[in-house]
Amino acid sequence: MKNLDQRNQIIEHSLKLNSTNLSPLRSGNISLRAEQDNIKGYLITPSGKKYETLKPEDIVFMGLNEEAENNDSVNKPSSEWRFHRDIYVYKKDAQAIVHAHSPHATAVSSHGKSIPPFHYMIALAGGEDIKCAEYATFGTEELSQNVIKALENRSACLMSNHGQVAFGKNLDQAFELAQEIENICHQYTIALKLGEPKILSLEEMKKVLEKAKDYKKG
Repeated sequence: MKNLDQRNQIIEHSLKLNSTNLSPLRSGNISLRAEQDNIKGYLITPSGKKYETLKPEDIVFMGLNEEAENNDSVNKPSSEWRFHRDIYVYKKDAQAIVHAHSPHATAVSSHGKSIPPFHYMIALAGGEDIKCAEYATFGTEELSQNVIKALENRSACLMSNHGQVAFGKNLDQAFELAQEIENICHQYTIALKLGEPKILSLEEMKKVLEKAKDYKKG
């Protein structure tokens, strides 16, 4: 089978979505940049299948210029294939993507606001704050455009009334970043219960962002 190792990686991390409660039940999706039959594209989890039932042949390959309705796979790709594709098109450094409906990130996203730099770990997403993409119906081109906008100069964002998405140079990195975003959102909700948290200055965040470059390499 083509890309067997990558397909198994996707299944492994899909199971972790459930076991870590990053995305319960069938919610969320995972993809990896890939090439098949000299076509550049990505492998993505199928639509509607429980993660514990996934087999390598269930993972769907899609070309970067392909629409879901033209895909000849036995399984349908995740309904969110569009923003996965567009991230790979617009973010050349994206090799893996994790989309999760993680509890705290989803709760924060329901307010439709960016997370300010109440903690320096915000910098792990690549900017001085974590943007929240404007709401649009799942699976739509509008949602994909909103996500790409929120990911400007960043490798993760929230999705209003939906969840979060993160990408990295491999699945381990993308998954870890998604976990970091969930943890930051959890901390933020606790901080808000105590009142308005102190916000770090733009000058301080610029220092942190510079240091974070080395942190990500580690």
